[in-house]
Amino acid sequence: MPKNRFKKILILGSGALKIGEAGEFDYSGSQAIKALKEEKVKVVLVNPNIATFQTSKDFADEVYFLPVDEYFVEKVIKKERPDGVLLSFGGQTALNCGFALAQRGVLEKYNVKVLGSPIRSIELTEDREKFAEHLRKINVPVPPSGSATNLKEAKTVAQKIGFPLMVRAAFALGGQKSGVVNNEKELLEIVGGALSISPQVLIEKYLHHFKEIEYEVVRDKSGNCVTVCNMENLDPLGIHTGDSIVVAPSQTLNNEEYHKLREASIKIVQSLKIVGECNVQFALNSKPQNGELDYFVIEVNARLSRSSALASKATGYPLAYVAAKLALGYNLLEIENKITKVTQSFFEPALDYVVVKMPRWDLAKFDGALLHIGSAMKSVGEVMAIGRSFEEALEKAVRMSSDIVESVTDNNFNNKKDLKKFLNIATPKRIFAIAENMKKGMSVENIYNITGIDPWFLYKVQNIINIEKKFLKNKILNRETLLVLKQNGFSDKKIGSLCEKTELEIRGLRTSLGVKPFVFNIDTLAGEVPAKTNYLYLTYHGAHHDVSALGKNAIMVLGSGPYHIGSSVEFDWSCVHTALALSRHKKQSIIINCNPETVSTDYDMSDRLYFENLSFETVADIFEFENAGGLIISVGGQRPNNLAKQLSIADFNILGTKAKDIDRAEDRNLFSALLDKLGILQPKWQSFTSMKEAKKFTEAEGFPVLVRPSYVLSGSAMRVCYNKKQLSDFIDKAAVMSPSHPVTISKYIENAKEIEFDAVAQKGELIIYGISEHVENAGVHSGDATIVYPTQRVHSSTEFQLREISKKIAKELSITGPFNIQFLVKDNRPFVI
Repeated sequence: MPKNRFKKILILGSGALKIGEAGEFDYSGSQAIKALKEEKVKVVLVNPNIATFQTSKDFADEVYFLPVDEYFVEKVIKKERPDGVLLSFGGQTALNCGFALAQRGVLEKYNVKVLGSPIRSIELTEDREKFAEHLRKINVPVPPSGSATNLKEAKTVAQKIGFPLMVRAAFALGGQKSGVVNNEKELLEIVGGALSISPQVLIEKYLHHFKEIEYEVVRDKSGNCVTVCNMENLDPLGIHTGDSIVVAPSQTLNNEEYHKLREASIKIVQSLKIVGECNVQFALNSKPQNGELDYFVIEVNARLSRSSALASKATGYPLAYVAAKLALGYNLLEIENKITKVTQSFFEPALDYVVVKMPRWDLAKFDGALLHIGSAMKSVGEVMAIGRSFEEALEKAVRMSSDIVESVTDNNFNNKKDLKKFLNIATPKRIFAIAENMKKGMSVENIYNITGIDPWFLYKVQNIINIEKKFLKNKILNRETLLVLKQNGFSDKKIGSLCEKTELEIRGLRTSLGVKPFVFNIDTLAGEVPAKTNYLYLTYHGAHHDVSALGKNAIMVLGSGPYHIGSSVEFDWSCVHTALALSRHKKQSIIINCNPETVSTDYDMSDRLYFENLSFETVADIFEFENAGGLIISVGGQRPNNLAKQLSIADFNILGTKAKDIDRAEDRNLFSALLDKLGILQPKWQSFTSMKEAKKFTEAEGFPVLVRPSYVLSGSAMRVCYNKKQLSDFIDKAAVMSPSHPVTISKYIENAKEIEFDAVAQKGELIIYGISEHVENAGVHSGDATIVYPTQRVHSSTEFQLREISKKIAKELSITGPFNIQFLVKDNRPFVI
């Protein structure tokens, strides 16, 4: 075991969350900090993202909320004088900053050593032309390619290789500005965009309908290598892995393909002398002409990535923690497997389950955004589902990614034209278009020819459809039928919709027949070695539980699910701190979440972690199995909050604000009535279900008006309308978003200041609060506004009014826990909105 010679280490974070760099770097950076603190190393972190767990008080020794760029980081280095720096835990942002500091001689000037993989190796993987040449030298195949720094060079390369082509920007995250081009016009458009963000583009032959396969490899300083996980994209090459459904372990590779690609990935990592983690992506020809293995390397990331986070959570192997230890000079033999606690980190994980990762997109929130997905990443989050069959895991993933859709067989295609369009063009709706076309009789072979998706996956989707059709012909709900449906991923709600019964009726029948899920753990070694693990999932393919119930001392904490617009890493922060607080109060914590990018789904953040859906069915199954003492739903955002009513009716003990009071705050009608009762000002409003009522209101009050449904997150289906046409165009969308709740229209007050009141109360009594101020006038959503804390342009008399109003509301709702109230202030008169 090496004697640690580093006293202080600098870690660069990834900054603000963005497409291509999200919560996975909070997870990886947090694991690195834990690993360093175990070695008594002082940790200095540069990261301006206040919502992350890694920037929490007393976690890193010093946190600088500064931009991750060479100017500010040099200032930090000059002040702190670290011995070393870790560049692999903050995504492309950290890497690019590290490169700039190295090139300018800053690291050498202050004697700061780059820990882990040599910086020249990382630079080599980022320079696409040099890296392609390196791979050719070690006899690893790469697609025919060339690089360009201007449009003229790009045209020359294209003429040499021939269309179709894949264009990729160097030193860019998330496949930014990349794409497939079929002619010179498309080439000039894509290359022009790529060169606007990068000095170089790589142009390579596009490999139509090749499979995309990934390997996560770990190497130590002595050259020991393990492949932690291999993953297979359901979509063929051309769809960014962040936008593809990904399956782990691979399901369609034969033995030769699996091992030859594994050997190639290790060969690459050894040649680069990587120390830590590395992601290798391959294009594999599923139908080689001569029957011999036909593959190309398409990308290598010599750093932690979103794929690394998925691999880590899929296998239970703490990749970032191990990578940080390796950077300090440890060998794999010397690092304990933190999941099993009985093996070392040189054991390659073995999986006796299947994992399905499904992206989450919010493209509909962006006016004019194309639904088409390709080599440039567009997803804002993802979920990870675990099952003992592909069908079980796929159907779980569909429900996790959306709390509205229950199955791949659910869709709202309006006509044959739409159905054909969404099958032929890669979009977030493609998996549903595949299922609907199958229902209408299209063959697997035809769908494969159109989509390039391996027939193995298509037959699994076909199996789900066949089971559904069989049940629809004979809706007998006996134990055998229910078990088959559940083993193939059908939810209680979905089964109920097929046989005209409610979710609760199906649940009651199912439990009375003894059809309940089994609790299995993830031990990284498929049961080969006894393991002490708290990492759990539910399955109907079983006959025993791997764990016993924790009982009344356990409290369940519901996470937020996938990141999406309006729900991001801030809820992960609050979930983790809730779990840690429970521990301080001698309570056992159980976290339920399905987001592999999060710290809350890390192996040591709670006493038990269920990688499961945040639905009533799943939460109820876990609560009843664990016989838990209570539930906390107030720290995971809107998704767990929306379960309050169902959980309360089921008589589960919700800790904090009661469900009936949550309903009074979330239901626009009830909340407006509450404000009237308390004599608190609010913009004039009315609830409506028809355009006639809406027009009547606007004729009386005039435009502009604000239209909004109940129980929504971050302004979903909410809009300011300035005339009758805007109002009529928008009403349909608002109604669709929340059909079971009234839609409210209120007078929009122009040129008003927006102020936020965030607080914690206990039994209706205000405990602590903060008041912040929007720089923009009211009308810009708080998630998009520039906010200042403490307030700079708010009268003390106004703040007094806000405090008194908030006290009244907290008391009336008997709030216990966190709450937020948004105010409009005009002429020193506060209105609650």
